Amino acid sequence: MITVDTISRHELIGLNTEIVKSTNQEVIGLNGTIINETKSMFTINTKKGIKNIPKSVNDWKFIIEGKETTINGSKIAKRSFERIGVKI
Repeated sequence: MITVDTISRHELIGLNTEIVKSTNQEVIGLNGTIINETKSMFTINTKKGIKNIPKSVNDWKFIIEGKETTINGSKIAKRSFERIGVKI
């Protein structure tokens, strides 16, 4: 089960996310559902279409069980199976 404490060790596809900090000012506030994940990119389904966004240069906000958490993208810039069991 995904919780705020364990989110970085789970599959993130299907979760809603928002970019809260980025090196690219144009993507701050971009939000949508993660539909695919690679080692370094999220594919997000947004209101403006499908966007491929790099993980490592952004901070990502997730809401799990009504609680908000923000994760630095460099900490999740791995394949999902590589994150399992890793404590961040």
